[in-house]
Amino acid sequence: MKIGLVGYQGGGKSSVFQLLTGDAPDLAKVQDGQSGTAVVPDARFDGLVELFKPKKTVPSSIDLLDTPGLVRDQPDKNAKKLGIIRTCTALVQVVGVFNGVDAVEEANAFHDDIVLADLQVVSNRIDRLNADAKKPRPDKEELAAELESLGPVREKLDAGESLIDMEFDETQEKACASFSLLTRKKRLLVLNTADAEVDAAVVAELEAAGHNVLAAPLGLELEVAELDESERAEFAAEMGLGEPCRDRLLRMIFEVTDQITFYTSGEKEVHAWLLPRGATAVEAAHTIHSDLARGFIRAEVMAADDLLRLGSERDVKAAGLQHVEGKEYVVQDGDEVVIRSGV
Repeated sequence: MKIGLVGYQGGGKSSVFQLLTGDAPDLAKVQDGQSGTAVVPDARFDGLVELFKPKKTVPSSIDLLDTPGLVRDQPDKNAKKLGIIRTCTALVQVVGVFNGVDAVEEANAFHDDIVLADLQVVSNRIDRLNADAKKPRPDKEELAAELESLGPVREKLDAGESLIDMEFDETQEKACASFSLLTRKKRLLVLNTADAEVDAAVVAELEAAGHNVLAAPLGLELEVAELDESERAEFAAEMGLGEPCRDRLLRMIFEVTDQITFYTSGEKEVHAWLLPRGATAVEAAHTIHSDLARGFIRAEVMAADDLLRLGSERDVKAAGLQHVEGKEYVVQDGDEVVIRSGV
């Protein structure tokens, strides 16, 4: 999963990228985007590390791409940049709420830009299909079915609507698979405020319009992070900063993208794994290693919270809190999993 930091120039995307990854912006990568990794804060993982004291630890992390900033009202300059954004799994739009920027208007403008970009992609394909339909081809039936399936997609985009809530049938999924449509990607809207004060009315208006919203002084928190450790707490208190914005933002990315965390733990290694919500035990096994999925026998599962509370796997088993599951078991957030495999 790759999360794209997106938005217009001057919104503070690169500051958010640096806050999340610890990597300073690289001017040499402005045109193509800068990649980095954000380690996800996880109290359960920290507890498991303390419990097992393993030789190796692997926390969960999120891949981020600081995409090139779009230019307002100049769509001809954004084609390549939108192509880069298409490579991302989900989008975090950063809006700098300072210097009189209207967050609602900017969110709407970005929506219009990605709708227009998707409309152009779909329309180009429809035009090509119409042209091919006039030629003698052995696959005319397949092309006709594809053409018919794209009609409702174009209609929705032509009406200025996102595709995020549209249910695609099998033919539509196949027809649009290569498009990586922007309006089908899950999106989080981040209002990068100048200070700790947030305009609640603006947030409420955006949420009422269907946006997932986080408003926080991310640029200010980056300034705090760059201070000497002895000065951070005092400065944060003076500025009215509470829970770290970084942690809240990463949690919201998890929520918006429907990710959960499961664990494999022992004296050799404690590893936190990301998994889409609703995934099964065999899919979790594949996340660890394809051989485990191929030879899957069973999954031995306990809650990491129970393990931390009782202090050992033996005590969890004695309390009857471990359960054995098959391939179709839906892994829960916080599960501690042992995969038994015949390979």
